Amino acid sequence: MSIFKDKTLLITGGTGSFGNAVLRRFLNSDIKEIRIFSRDEKKQDDMRHALQNPKVKFYIGDVRNRQSVDMVMPGVDYIFSAAALKQVPSCEFFPMEAVRTNVEGTNNVLESAIAHGVKRIVVLSTDKAAYPINAMGISKAMMEKVAIAKGRALGQDAQTTICCTRYGNVMASRGSVIPLWVEQMQEGKPITITDPNMTRFMMTLDDAVDLVIYAWEHGENGDLFVQKAPAATLDVLAQALKELYGQVDPKYADTEVKVIGTRHGEKLYETLVTREEMAKAIDMGNYYRIPCDTRDLNYDKFFVEGDEKVSKVEDYHSHNTRRLDVEGMKELLLKLRFVREDLGLLERARAKEIRSE
Repeated sequence: MSIFKDKTLLITGGTGSFGNAVLRRFLNSDIKEIRIFSRDEKKQDDMRHALQNPKVKFYIGDVRNRQSVDMVMPGVDYIFSAAALKQVPSCEFFPMEAVRTNVEGTNNVLESAIAHGVKRIVVLSTDKAAYPINAMGISKAMMEKVAIAKGRALGQDAQTTICCTRYGNVMASRGSVIPLWVEQMQEGKPITITDPNMTRFMMTLDDAVDLVIYAWEHGENGDLFVQKAPAATLDVLAQALKELYGQVDPKYADTEVKVIGTRHGEKLYETLVTREEMAKAIDMGNYYRIPCDTRDLNYDKFFVEGDEKVSKVEDYHSHNTRRLDVEGMKELLLKLRFVREDLGLLERARAKEIRSE
């Protein structure tokens, strides 16, 4: 981790699943300091007691409040901007709350970072920002637009570099479906599936951290990075979980699957890169880099000149990416720490009830 040697990293929303994954990756490196910025004092207190590490500093604040963001910024070299409202149903009912955190809050972080001379910022987004149909995705799409616009305005030789990452379903992150289904199985309840044919990209938290670090290393102002990822149907995911936990107790293999129907604001499949973005995407091997549009505000360029390439490519989405079968899904699930603990493959390090990563 010499690229972070003697540097200070700020993680907004740092008590979440992503923040914890970054800490696991960086704590034993030669980084000087990691600042955790969030509004949840209980999660900060739990993290502080669990870590007991002088490298990690905790700041109570809210990205919605520019003054509290300014307070944490002096001396920061790099930022991973992860603070967000990201539960689809709650954002549907309270869309302005999503706007205040995801759009205005991110804007506060970016403006403060620029003012304080922060060198690099990676803003974390979601596949739901591509062709968004729900309030969470729309707010994240606007967040991307804000970050990319600021990067474009700064230019390539600026002191501060701003880029974005967009990734799909992170397995066993807080609030995700995998811990819920395991809990339902263990309580003898049916697994509740919205649509068995619904597909989702499948990534681990380590994949998400890898993507952010890749963007940090290779990003230029206004870039968007996407990691190529496999996908699976919800039916395959449920069957893989049943077979894995059936090794612990055969009754889990016979768990009923109950189809409850698609929830408000959900898609049949998720798009990671739109057709328009794919037309200019640069294939980096395991990643796509989508540079920002550097044209100026000359309307003729937008409404007179077209791009034939756009009509010849298709989106990169969870229906046309590499599809996992049950065995492949089981292999990926075994990368999750709590699954290995439940199966007796790893000594349990946390309470049995903690099933997020």
